[in-house]
Amino acid sequence: MKRQPQAERGFTILELIMAMGIFLIICAAMFELLNLSQKKYSSETQLSAAYQDARLAMDQIVRDVNVSGYPSGGMFSVLPPISQYASSPVAWSPNYNPPVPCLIGTAGGGTCSTPGDYDLVVETRLGTDTFVSWIWYHLDGTTLYRGVVAPKTSGDPPSWATSSGAMVPFLANVMNNAPSAQLAQITADYPSMFPGNQPQPIFQYTCDTPGGPTPSAPCPLAGTNNSPQNIRDVDVILIVMTPQRDLQTQSLKLVELNGRGHRVNPVN
Repeated sequence: MKRQPQAERGFTILELIMAMGIFLIICAAMFELLNLSQKKYSSETQLSAAYQDARLAMDQIVRDVNVSGYPSGGMFSVLPPISQYASSPVAWSPNYNPPVPCLIGTAGGGTCSTPGDYDLVVETRLGTDTFVSWIWYHLDGTTLYRGVVAPKTSGDPPSWATSSGAMVPFLANVMNNAPSAQLAQITADYPSMFPGNQPQPIFQYTCDTPGGPTPSAPCPLAGTNNSPQNIRDVDVILIVMTPQRDLQTQSLKLVELNGRGHRVNPVN
């Protein structure tokens, strides 16, 4: 008996459409996961870069404070020209040389022109130089600038730096004293970084008291010892924001670093 051949059955149009739809859904999910991964990687890379930039800046500031005040005038039996010794570890205007007492390092702005919460001027001998230099850190907007004038002269170091244009960008996106509108957005995401929703100082100072290097006190509380010649420690806070928002959540991304520069050189 002759067998009838069985009819071959393929996929229907409906089955093909359903299979294609399932495939496209899986592809869309995979691409979305890839997109999220790329956004996460980009945000983490920016945050890591902001941290590294702030870390390098902190190290440089601390080194400059550590070596400030060298060589002091008291190291010479006969006082040399002013360019060859440090009149004071820390300087500020107005009425610099000799320095005068002034309240400094008060969170939220300070009461001196320089240095204050957002300015730091130190005197020191750099490397193998035979003369003393001024080093000035100054926050302008959200950029921290650094400038060096060498050799130092008698007078006002900040006026030299501003008039000569020697200040160069040192660290960008520093948010310690961000504009009020931007600060409101930041404090909503990072309330612990800005207690009381107030700007935070970059520099705060501790002065030696009559008992010697220890004990010491915050310079505004050191009374008659609140003087640039008596500054022993400079506490540094850097709050740095990434150039772009988090690509996933659109929130601001910030890092905070804390450091302390400790003057090791004797006073005059």
